[in-house]
Amino acid sequence: MKMVKIRSIIFAMLIVIFAVLVFLILGQGGKLPFSVIAGLGISFALLGIVLIALTVRLKELKTQKIFFILTGVSAAGIPVCAILHNVVYALFFHGKGGGDEAVFFILAIIMLPALFVIGTIGSIATLIYAAKLKTKSEK
Repeated sequence: MKMVKIRSIIFAMLIVIFAVLVFLILGQGGKLPFSVIAGLGISFALLGIVLIALTVRLKELKTQKIFFILTGVSAAGIPVCAILHNVVYALFFHGKGGGDEAVFFILAIIMLPALFVIGTIGSIATLIYAAKLKTKSEK
C-alpha cells in the first residue's frame, strides 16, 4: 500500500507542475527565465519516469495501469521532445535558408500535453471506479 500512496503523491505533483507550467508559459508569454522552465521541465520528466516505474510494479486493473503509464510517458516525453526539437533544428536547419523542424515541436506542444490530460482524466476515473469496486466488495 505504500507504493500506491507514493504514486498518488507523484501523480498529484505531476498535475500541479503541469498546471504551473501551462499557467507560467501562457500567462508570462515567454518572459520567464530559462532556469525556471528548465527546472520544472526536468522535474516533470523525472516524476513521469518514477510514475511509470511505480505503476509497472503495482498489481491493479489493466485499464488503470494503461492510463497511469500514458500519463507518465507523456510527462517524460514533453521535455524530451522540446529538447529534441531544438537539437534537430540546430543540427539540420539552422543557417540553411529556411525550414524548421516541426515533428518534435508538435509532439511537445500539442500531442503530448493532450495525452497528459487524457491520461490524467482516465487515471482519476479509474481510481474512482476502483474505489467503488472496493467499497462494493466490502459490503
